[in-house]
Amino acid sequence: MAGISRQPGSAGPGRLKTRHVSMIAFGGIVGAGLFVGSSVAVAGAGPAVLLGYMATGALVMVVLRALGEMLLAVPGRGSFIDYIRLGNGEWAGFLSGWLYWFYWVIVIGSEAIAGAILLQDWVSLPVWMLAVMLVLLVKLINMVSVDLFGECEFWLAAVKLVCVVGFIATGLLFVLHGLGHAPHVLANLTAHGGPMPHGALAVVGMIPTILFSMMGSETATVAAAETENAEANIARVTRSTALRISLFYVSSIGLILCSVPWTDIVPGHSPFVTAMVAMGVPGAGMIIQLVVFSAIFSCLNSSIYITSRVLLGLAAAGDAPRWFGGLAARGVPTRAVIVSSVSGLLVAFSSILAPDTIFAFLLGASGAVILLVYMLIVTAHLAVRGRLERAGHRFAFSTLPFFPWINYLVVAGMGGIYSAMLLDDGQRMTALSSLGCAGFVLALYGIRRHAVQRRSGGDLPRRAVDPVTGTVLEPRRI
Repeated sequence: MAGISRQPGSAGPGRLKTRHVSMIAFGGIVGAGLFVGSSVAVAGAGPAVLLGYMATGALVMVVLRALGEMLLAVPGRGSFIDYIRLGNGEWAGFLSGWLYWFYWVIVIGSEAIAGAILLQDWVSLPVWMLAVMLVLLVKLINMVSVDLFGECEFWLAAVKLVCVVGFIATGLLFVLHGLGHAPHVLANLTAHGGPMPHGALAVVGMIPTILFSMMGSETATVAAAETENAEANIARVTRSTALRISLFYVSSIGLILCSVPWTDIVPGHSPFVTAMVAMGVPGAGMIIQLVVFSAIFSCLNSSIYITSRVLLGLAAAGDAPRWFGGLAARGVPTRAVIVSSVSGLLVAFSSILAPDTIFAFLLGASGAVILLVYMLIVTAHLAVRGRLERAGHRFAFSTLPFFPWINYLVVAGMGGIYSAMLLDDGQRMTALSSLGCAGFVLALYGIRRHAVQRRSGGDLPRRAVDPVTGTVLEPRRI
């Protein structure tokens, strides 16, 4: 079994604590997608959307448990991208790394604009200026030190956690007739067209929207190289986070549906505000507005951290110029932070200058790439665990039952989600654009591979590899 070691280019000694990692995982998955984006899913599927949240939560749970199992079985590899590379090969590491970086760069730009628009209610400055100020502030936080980033994420995620827990507690009191006027729970769930007013296909069609709102829990593994007791902490987070977050999502959406008729939910407007107004909570709109802004700022903070560390890892693996692997005195990859921040700002400006062309294309091209990355995690686990079992390793610590059938089921489920997107007129271009983006990255990998072969005289340099784990014993840098 491979020993615990840091990957080349890792950012020095761990400075993130266990509490930071737990909150990074929580903050990455609970954000504006829950507080505002859930309105689209509820309005599009009705009360039966709860089934969609349960199914999607189960899918995310399998992905994270598969990842946690690989972290325990072969410790010391780094982020989940390194495990994709371990299981599926160099091409998969290149593909998943650049797709993941691209996705979060688009998030930087879109969240900067969303935060700027929200700030305009309080600050009378142009959107572009507020967006630049937000990105610069978050960039400075990331450039100071990783522990400052972790502390900021801890408290920003704590705000969201307190809000969700407070909402669930208040909602339970309201539904159980312990607060305010008694809601018509049964009528809210069955009236206005029944539990499934738009049919089963509408519920299935909302799963991509739900899935994308839950993305981000895997971000904790990106911080593995800068975490105290990395393997133990990250493995614990991957085992427990998906279950806890699924419960938060299901509980929150379930209480909203019990509290108000689903027809009262307006796409683009927070269903939490609608439910809290019905419960008689004073200042509901302002409370959610502050929470949403903290969620946006947290997402910006995490996005710049993630993109810089992914770029650092790609440079260490030879999949990006080694220039990106430079570290400052405090172990911060300043070059990668600057490049990712500037790239995000360019996306933000495209949303202002060309919202219907360049920005729309970028959003579409990034819209489903995370689904491809999740599929690569599941297939990597299939390969790694199969390799270890054939070598006689026992999985007494296994957290993923029904192997390998559960892997096949999840891959088939994700394929079904992609098919649903292709059949949906509103999501077809997103699915096709994302596949095109993946094809472009694979073409770049082919060009890179050809260049390496030419440089080495026709054959790729041989590397010493552990025959069981596939761990590279002598990493090659290009």
